[in-house]
Amino acid sequence: MTTQQTPGSRYRGRLFAALGISLAVIAIELVGWRWTGSLALLADATHLSVDALGVALALFAIWLAGRPATARRTFGLQRAEVLAAAVNAIVVIGMGIVILVGAVQRFANPPEVATGGMLLIALIALAGNATSVLLLRSGQKESLNVKGAFLEVLSDALAAASTAVAAVVMALTGFQRADAIVSALIGIMLVPRAIALLRSAVNILLQAAPPGIDTERVRERMASAEGVSDVHDLHVYSVTSGVLVASAHVVTPAGGTDPRPALDGLLRDEFGIEHSTIQVEPGARCSADGTHR
Repeated sequence: MTTQQTPGSRYRGRLFAALGISLAVIAIELVGWRWTGSLALLADATHLSVDALGVALALFAIWLAGRPATARRTFGLQRAEVLAAAVNAIVVIGMGIVILVGAVQRFANPPEVATGGMLLIALIALAGNATSVLLLRSGQKESLNVKGAFLEVLSDALAAASTAVAAVVMALTGFQRADAIVSALIGIMLVPRAIALLRSAVNILLQAAPPGIDTERVRERMASAEGVSDVHDLHVYSVTSGVLVASAHVVTPAGGTDPRPALDGLLRDEFGIEHSTIQVEPGARCSADGTHR
């Protein structure tokens, strides 16, 4: 049996690089926490540890999705990537909420921190996290799993940037609540994006029509093909990101030619649907509710 290839598998190397960068930044921030006594750096290192686990989960999901198909799992484990994306989205939502709650607490009781060391470590962390963002930016457009990991490293980059900005503001003005304000803005930015990712993952798991696919348009184009009288029982869904599947019953005139090769090409060329299963009903008639008899 052949190994499954998914859109996310092309970014395995970049995910490993992002994971290595995250682990290095965690170590640097822990050293910085011991050096400066900044709780912000400890909090960011903790946040980054959770996100590093998310990137590791994305890599594990790619490995699972690449396992060969079996007689029981005919699509293999390709949806492992979608499950990983959903878990990462939930983690990011949770981290966003934690950041917002922490921001409220810090605003009420702003802590004293060593801003010089805090700024240095934050800039190092920002450089590392920004590199990870660049590594995964293109992949997040192709794979929900990579997008989940991208949101993880993006949240890390934003957190590091907010720590650096807050350190500068506190050093120049003495306004200790700057950390809380910037952190709250990050939380507000992260949560909606993570919710959108979770919605996309859930739609795939519920076999909803993929974004950009109008099933009525698909039905119309199939019905207009030569040798097709009607189309019913049409289903279009995604197995995982970029892997589209369609199934349908088509009614053909008695004695007509087999329209399946033309329909396979139409679905592939016009809608990007590579996997299609079409059942032909020669001379059948459809009732008003779409069932055949």
